[in-house]
Amino acid sequence: MAKKISLSLGDTLTLAIVTFIGFATHGEADVSYLSRMAASFFPLVIAWFLIAPWLGLFDEGVTVNYKLLWRILPAMVFVSPLAVILRAVALHSAAQPLFALIFGLTNALGILVWRVIYLFIARR
Repeated sequence: MAKKISLSLGDTLTLAIVTFIGFATHGEADVSYLSRMAASFFPLVIAWFLIAPWLGLFDEGVTVNYKLLWRILPAMVFVSPLAVILRAVALHSAAQPLFALIFGLTNALGILVWRVIYLFIARR
């Protein structure tokens, strides 16, 4: 149970960091953008925790196996469009396919890096 909590907290923190970096790369990292950051972050976290468990990304047999890290990408194939649609609803805007692609790839990379770190720590 403690491992799943650590993994979940790490995933959440990773998604927060990637969200912040995304805004920072567009010059939108000050406090005035917090509501827009939240409108991207919370739908992403909701989508991640709805879909990732279905693909076994919290099962101990998967989380400690380097060979199964590939599952992150298919998870983001489903997570990203859902998160972008939820974000569009929250912002009363359109869901942009190119944004969904970039959003998904960058978050997949962030989760992949975190999960490699987690594997390294968990195997000690």
